[in-house]
Amino acid sequence: MNAEEIRSYCLSKNNVTESFPFGETTLVFKVAGKMFALLSLNYPLSVNLKCDPENAIELREHYPEITPGFHMNKRHWNTIDVEHLLDAVLLKSLIDHSYDLVFKNMSVKR
Repeated sequence: MNAEEIRSYCLSKNNVTESFPFGETTLVFKVAGKMFALLSLNYPLSVNLKCDPENAIELREHYPEITPGFHMNKRHWNTIDVEHLLDAVLLKSLIDHSYDLVFKNMSVKR
């Protein structure tokens, strides 16, 4: 997937907004004000996604393109090297998982 495909996929989810709070090379996606994805537009293209801690470790062991979250809580976030991860279905499922983790912890008010 390229940056535009990732952007479109993230924005297709309910209540998602995008912004550049960390500079013009990091696109942040939020659901109801909470981050679930950070897309680095620098080469190599990468995305930080929230992940269940046990699942995060398992993913890192099986995929060399998945590492502990860069500049994030490494227990709860993974960085995915999109340039080398060839499986778009896997990347979409990781985006879904991140979105779902953040969304399920939302209060009813949000």
